[in-house]
Amino acid sequence: MNLSKGDYIGFFDSGVGGLSVLKETLKILPNENFIYYGDSANAPYGTKEYSEIKKLTFDAIKFLLSKNVKAIVIACNTATSVAVEDLRKEYKSIPIIGIEPALKPAVELKKQGQIVIMATPMTLVEKKFAKLQQKYKKIADIKPLPCGGLAELIETGNIDGIEIHNYLKEKLENLSNENLGTIVLGCTHYPFIKDKIVEFVGKDVDIIDGSLGTAKQLERLLTIRNMKNPQSEKGIVEIYNSLNKKEMIELSYRLLNS
Repeated sequence: MNLSKGDYIGFFDSGVGGLSVLKETLKILPNENFIYYGDSANAPYGTKEYSEIKKLTFDAIKFLLSKNVKAIVIACNTATSVAVEDLRKEYKSIPIIGIEPALKPAVELKKQGQIVIMATPMTLVEKKFAKLQQKYKKIADIKPLPCGGLAELIETGNIDGIEIHNYLKEKLENLSNENLGTIVLGCTHYPFIKDKIVEFVGKDVDIIDGSLGTAKQLERLLTIRNMKNPQSEKGIVEIYNSLNKKEMIELSYRLLNS
């Protein structure tokens, strides 16, 4: 595959969630060009079987490769957990960056209280997260909080609706009474409702996600491989979605620019 410094960087998520990662990446790499692919037709991934998630992820990566991208970011915690290692074995010539719950940054905050990991059920049961949790469990009080169905609610775009309010109330109301120090958003959809989470847990609780770390890793790999776009003007973003509906594309650009 012949790649140039000016080629696009591919972003993939099971839906609109990965736009939160792209949003952070645009701050660090404003001159790069991006293609974003959201698989909203099959969202959410977090409640699907392992084999189906892996197939859907490989199909999405093939779509991005057909656009001649020079690097790929899997901006989906579930897809990363299930498929990133196999993807790197299959496509050794191209940088593939995944995302994982920002547990390390949460531990490094050294804040008193429990670290709660909000994520999809699949992310929390996969060996990648288990390994991550094992690494820090002796020095931090870590509590996984499965949030099945939350990504699907966010995917509708109605992030100010009563459904999300009621969902968060049920999940978080009791947490606010505990010794809560930090919440890690382990799904890329969740940063879009960060302000709603704050309403339940308060402003004293730190809320972090893996977007910045992923963006910095992408920049690092592009620099090492001398693949950064040399153009001085601002790059462009093209958005595709498996639903192929105008409304979903409009929602995607709206979330990206919010």
